[in-house]
Amino acid sequence: MSESEHRMIEILRILSTQDKPTGSKLIADELRNKGFNLGERAVRYHMQILDEKGYTERMGYSGRRITDRGREKLEKGLIYDQVDFIHSKFEEMIYLTDFNYMEQKGNVVVNTSTIYNEESINILEDIFKSGLSVSPYVNLNKVGNRDEIEVTTICGTTIDGILLNEGIPSQLQYGGLLEIKDSKPLKFTELISYKKTSLTPLDAFSDSNLTSVLDVINKGNGIIPANFRLVPGVSRQRTIEIIDRLDKIGIGGVIGISEEGKDLLGLPVPDGMVGICITGGITPFCALKEKNHDIDIKIAEEIRDFRTLSPITTSITPSLHPVKEVKEPKIPFLLSKSWNLIQQVDFDVEKRKGDIIANVSYVSKDSLDESLKTMEETYNNNPKYINPYYKLVEHPADDEKIGIATICSLSIDGLLINNGIMSTPKYGGLLELTEPPLFIELISYNGTTVDPHKIFLSKNMTSITKKIGPNKILASVKEIPYISRDYAVHLLDVLNNIGFSIYKIGKPRELVYNAKVDNYNFGVIAGGGLNSIGAIKEKGIDIEVKAIEKLIPFESMDRL
Repeated sequence: MSESEHRMIEILRILSTQDKPTGSKLIADELRNKGFNLGERAVRYHMQILDEKGYTERMGYSGRRITDRGREKLEKGLIYDQVDFIHSKFEEMIYLTDFNYMEQKGNVVVNTSTIYNEESINILEDIFKSGLSVSPYVNLNKVGNRDEIEVTTICGTTIDGILLNEGIPSQLQYGGLLEIKDSKPLKFTELISYKKTSLTPLDAFSDSNLTSVLDVINKGNGIIPANFRLVPGVSRQRTIEIIDRLDKIGIGGVIGISEEGKDLLGLPVPDGMVGICITGGITPFCALKEKNHDIDIKIAEEIRDFRTLSPITTSITPSLHPVKEVKEPKIPFLLSKSWNLIQQVDFDVEKRKGDIIANVSYVSKDSLDESLKTMEETYNNNPKYINPYYKLVEHPADDEKIGIATICSLSIDGLLINNGIMSTPKYGGLLELTEPPLFIELISYNGTTVDPHKIFLSKNMTSITKKIGPNKILASVKEIPYISRDYAVHLLDVLNNIGFSIYKIGKPRELVYNAKVDNYNFGVIAGGGLNSIGAIKEKGIDIEVKAIEKLIPFESMDRL
């Protein structure tokens, strides 16, 4: 399916969920939520094509609605409609970069974000002066008569494109959070692999409660977003020369370059390769979020002629010292950290007794009654998708707070393994409850250090209780060998009857709700244990979300 066809399928899907004719503005907003950066004009263009094909029809000035033919197209199109993983998008941007740094002309990769307050520009200028950016070259564009200002900045992927043009293949590996101590880069604390996610890694880490860019500038300590890539060791010296030349013309942000085969900032570098860490292009905008400024961040959105950009400042004083080669412990990914807990699950489906894995999130005791009421209402409104079990636990250090434990879906993997069936957690995802339900975001458990569902909640991407379009809930994908299917189905059916939220048991080579599993395996879709916690968060109740916390006896849990 081409990109254009994918967009039209998405438009049909949006129209299929609407009860009345829908205009291009609402469709553009919904597409933006799904990761498609289409303006109203582009939406109208696609809609005209859909009209011509008979998939949609115009209803005067009210907008358009989907036709029966359109619904048929949607149903068939979804067979091939898989989540687009983000790595291919960045490879495309790298290929399209043709910037000649000697002549300072050509196309660079840019991020175009939107701010809604002119005061934000002054703060941005201070951030760029600190050197915590890829480049001070920007473009400021006021949107009509509104207070919106589009800010175009250079993305670090530009450097990968420049290296490729020089015959140096740069392999983008991870986006993550980098700890700074005494103005020295120390180590990555969180990571997401570019090859195993549908959500841009740095976008996942762009929330104000995750970064502390302003603290790095003012105090020398904090967390900033950064990217990590690899280049062949034989090209190390040439890469350094190119990076030095780029820095002189105002394209930089390189935090560290490893020796060949030597670890960098807690990340392993294979023999024969060199690691490079570059400041995240969104770093200045993360600082705005930390000051609670309203901003819409877009990452690696398009290619732009370098000559359309100009320096926002010519005075730069770097905030960071060079990287010191200190051996840091390697960062384990989520699945590696989870296997020990998974193996300790000993829940007996017949006796309904034994340990399961629980998420424990914390609320103030004053909010407990309202939180439990919200959980109960959420379950009663949609018992098919919400797990009803919970347990109250004491906070380890704060008497004013109390924990609400819910069943983590990794408990299902533990139970199957305990019964001799290999079950591997493959993805944590955001599931849109259309007909059929479809994943709109997926992050591999083996490609992230943070629980995917915690990321979706931190970015307010769910709509578990909201009634705006189809609900979006948390779910996970498990991969099980086909040879064990009969016994696995029996156990999963028992679990579902108990209340463990098993949404779908797939078949070999079947796309299960848009997710693909390996050959000779089948997929199982299970509900996320944080759905009821997400419902609490959507109600505006302050809750500290935690994931995959501890083992709890199932028999000690209460039911909503």
